[in-house]
Amino acid sequence: MGILVNTRIGLAQINTTVGDLPANADRLIEACQALEQDGAGIILTPELAVTGYPPQDLLFKDGFVRDALHQLERIHEAVGRSAWIIGCVRPNDSGRGKPFHNAAAVLEKGQPIRWRDKCLLPTYDVFNETRYFEPGSRPEIIELRGQRWGITICEDIWTPDYLPGVLYELDPAAVLVSQGACAILNLSASPFQTGKPLQREEMVREAARRHKVPFHYCNAVGGNDQLVFDGHSFAVDAEGTVTTRLAGFAEQTGLNGVEALSSTLEEELRKALVLGVRDYAKKCGFRSAVLGLSGGIDSALVACIAVEALGAPHVHAVAMPSPFSSDHSLEDALLLARRLGIRCDILPISEPFEVMLRQLKPFFEERPSDSTEENVQARLRGVSLMALSNKFGHLLLTTGNKSELAVGYCTLYGDMCGGLAVISDVPKTMVYRLAAHWNTQREIIPARTISKAPSAELRPDQKDQDSLPPYDLLDQILHFYVERNESPDTIVARGFSPELVRWIAAKVDSNEYKREQAAPGLKVTSRAFGLGRRMPIAQRYKAAS
Repeated sequence: MGILVNTRIGLAQINTTVGDLPANADRLIEACQALEQDGAGIILTPELAVTGYPPQDLLFKDGFVRDALHQLERIHEAVGRSAWIIGCVRPNDSGRGKPFHNAAAVLEKGQPIRWRDKCLLPTYDVFNETRYFEPGSRPEIIELRGQRWGITICEDIWTPDYLPGVLYELDPAAVLVSQGACAILNLSASPFQTGKPLQREEMVREAARRHKVPFHYCNAVGGNDQLVFDGHSFAVDAEGTVTTRLAGFAEQTGLNGVEALSSTLEEELRKALVLGVRDYAKKCGFRSAVLGLSGGIDSALVACIAVEALGAPHVHAVAMPSPFSSDHSLEDALLLARRLGIRCDILPISEPFEVMLRQLKPFFEERPSDSTEENVQARLRGVSLMALSNKFGHLLLTTGNKSELAVGYCTLYGDMCGGLAVISDVPKTMVYRLAAHWNTQREIIPARTISKAPSAELRPDQKDQDSLPPYDLLDQILHFYVERNESPDTIVARGFSPELVRWIAAKVDSNEYKREQAAPGLKVTSRAFGLGRRMPIAQRYKAAS
């Protein structure tokens, strides 16, 4: 039997904006007061909720931390009969180490603020917390409502079984339980990736059973740049049974009630991508978006995501046929636009393409046509879309997928132009699955768009598979090489063709310069091209055979 907990715990799963300190404070006050009215004795908020997560180098701006603490004081003044546990940065006053602590502020009416600092600071994948924060030296329980509680922050409760390759000497939860904690309270900002909501629950349920105390876990929700936070805050009892679960991908406050986890991987991804686009646009000040609609499956999927995120009146599509575009591609693009209820203008690039070829002909010295001429078409489309973005203030959405970006099957200053790469972390095979998912209730994406062979349509009768291996094969090898960091030899040992594996690995390595210049993309897998992957451009490492 675990220790009896006689205080109701409220979870304030809120969507904050990095750096918008007054608005974040307002959101915290509103959520905490609502939970207090509902009878919560202790209220838990996400990690660094006052600043938004991750604040990155805003922390180094003169006055930023001071202003955050000023907002924390304003929150403190609003506290009523409950104890509010607020995620906030605080200065490190020890005189040694990094300048700040990632901390939890414990606020009670008429009482001084008490602090508990994060002990385990992640430095892998998208995290770089040791750049800013000094870890807490030792976890300490805190007395609240006549009981002892253990306050932890995100990484503090992650265990080695769920952090492959990451080892910590300290187990904060175990230390707090040994000090008599009746429950573990965790403030989190845990970014989404496929399968992670279920993984978190499994980990915390195991910890609750091991330590024989309840766990309460409050996660952030919302999109901040490339990261999407999925919420799914929850509580488990000392036997590891889920007693509370809040919704995924939406703001919510709660003391009880169990929402269902997303039923399928496709639905989980759909919600993550929609939230990522919606928040990126809103938090960057965009009210509308523009994208090129080719009649292909990638742009069709991005259009569907954009409409769900922003609303049909705020999405502008442009079809830009070239001399090599098929009639059915334009037909499919216009049909999709009608079904989505979005504006789709036709802006042919044939004439400017011919002008460019005439201008360049003296310099090309009768050399045969190759990818240069193909890329001119992509860049003319990029110029057109950027002009519309500039003139009307639209956010330009790029439509390239992860498979293409991995091997460089994309054009710098062409189809890579944009402000947000919506599906740059979605492999091509998953693009097909998501397109089918969008059509579950009724056909939105035209059936021909899904069934036809993919093509960039930049030369006569072009097909992707003229230049690339089949996508189901390509995506498997990319998963092992990019997401799992396996060597070509290890991948070959799995049964793949040595020539194919080495060709794909060489393409991934040689196209790092393109990805360095790509628009920020929404991270939805374990390893995206962006924050979580830092590879040199000028490098010559080849794995030893």
